[in-house]
Amino acid sequence: MNPPRAFTEAAPDEAAFRNEPRLDFSLDADRRAFAEALGEVRQSLPLEAPLLIDDHEVRPGDRLEILSPNDLGLRVGWSALAGPEEAERAIASARRAAEPWGRTSAAERAGLLRRTAAACRRRRLALAALEVYEAGKPWREADADVCEAIDFLNYYAAEAERLEPPAPLQPWLPGERNELRYLPLGVVGVVGPWNFPMAIPVGMMAAAVAAGNAVILKPAEQTPLIAWQLMELLRRSGLPAGVVNFLPGRGEIAGRALVQSPEVNMIAFTGSKSVGLEIIAECARVGPGQRFLKRVVAEMGGKNAIIVDASADLDAALPEILSSAYGFSGQKCSACSRLIVVADVYADLARRLAEGVASLRVAPAWEPGCQVGPLIDAEARQRVEGYLTRAEAEGRRIARVEPGELARQGHFAPAAAYAIENPGHPLAQEEIFGPLLTVLAARDFDEALRIANGTDYALTGGVFSRTPSHLALARQRFVCGNLYLNRGITGAIVGRQPFGGWRLSGVGSKAGGPDYLKQFLIARTETENLTRQGFAPEAST
Repeated sequence: MNPPRAFTEAAPDEAAFRNEPRLDFSLDADRRAFAEALGEVRQSLPLEAPLLIDDHEVRPGDRLEILSPNDLGLRVGWSALAGPEEAERAIASARRAAEPWGRTSAAERAGLLRRTAAACRRRRLALAALEVYEAGKPWREADADVCEAIDFLNYYAAEAERLEPPAPLQPWLPGERNELRYLPLGVVGVVGPWNFPMAIPVGMMAAAVAAGNAVILKPAEQTPLIAWQLMELLRRSGLPAGVVNFLPGRGEIAGRALVQSPEVNMIAFTGSKSVGLEIIAECARVGPGQRFLKRVVAEMGGKNAIIVDASADLDAALPEILSSAYGFSGQKCSACSRLIVVADVYADLARRLAEGVASLRVAPAWEPGCQVGPLIDAEARQRVEGYLTRAEAEGRRIARVEPGELARQGHFAPAAAYAIENPGHPLAQEEIFGPLLTVLAARDFDEALRIANGTDYALTGGVFSRTPSHLALARQRFVCGNLYLNRGITGAIVGRQPFGGWRLSGVGSKAGGPDYLKQFLIARTETENLTRQGFAPEAST
């Protein structure tokens, strides 16, 4: 069997960041290789994810069974669950490791990350296959997630080296030297999501480690097994004890311990708005003995819109709308959940959308033809079904694809689109995180922009138009962190499309961009008077 095309390309040169190439599933070799990896990983199940504290695997009595959202009869593995005692031990381990790790050179830290990236590259098929089983990610989505994790490791390694040399500043007086130097914060708690179970936790962890901090990584309860694979690769790549501690557990116990601890200098979080706002509020409090203001970087989701105007190429727009709204069953913070259509083309696009949604294939993620897979768990399914009930009662159905027998096998929900008249309706305002698209009509492009901007969020947005003035107006007035013109609104690439928003979509600089690493650092100005006479000799040893 020929190796996958992506694996035949040269490994990235350390001196120049390059994005990891995705698999091309139109090629027989790539399809066969991934199918083989799925078979091998399935034979290896169930897996186990212990805690890792100070490079010691810890297995407390409490543990969590991980079932595949594709098929609840498939046990993917078991995860240890950290209690308050284990959380305190992990924080103490990170605190001990922080100072010596912070004194290492950027080259040493970058070397660890690059070795881990190379190890991920060698294991990428197996890692992606595990995501299919544990997170319910279809083939293409799972492969892209692992590639993004590799990108983050390499990108932040290069960023650490770029930021290490002190930056010269303008002297105020003759004989004076001024420099700006970046120093690590100390201990960073990383609280990761389940929807990008490799890429996002890896990105937050890699940035913290590259900056010279020690980390406690708490993965999502739904996807601890893929996160443990990362820890094993880090250890094989030379991870010093305590620099990254692994703390799977329930958010209200393990996550809360990190947020409330006076020994944790920063929280990096990706997840829901409700939890993110709680973290921000808690970290604003200064506890007894705490001598710093805790930093928070939080990405908290969106209610993202695509606008289609009367001049748009509907043939080009429709497949991008479908992939943006229904890719990974809409379980992306960047997903399109509102489609705003100018009246002139509303009827035509609604007809095409109905046909497009009806053509979607709902299937287990391990099937190569899967377009809409399962939701992550029963709670997510119940939430989406509640919104669907409301949409049936208060909206107009455009299309709905039922999962059939799959609904009894796993956490499958219908893929649907509904027309809503009121832009202030909860279906057009609240983040649903599922394969449900709300369609709204606008009189003209100005009104479409007002509707798009009329939510609490500002994450991603898109416009399909062949009118230059409309594209220019979108650049000026569309309130979002990532604006996409005449293309889909998901799938940001590290270094090419730095990702992040504002309003209640989050706080912090864009992931995968040149400002992100600075959030994990302290900037210090150093001024030296060079007009003194001579130097004292160093004491002999």
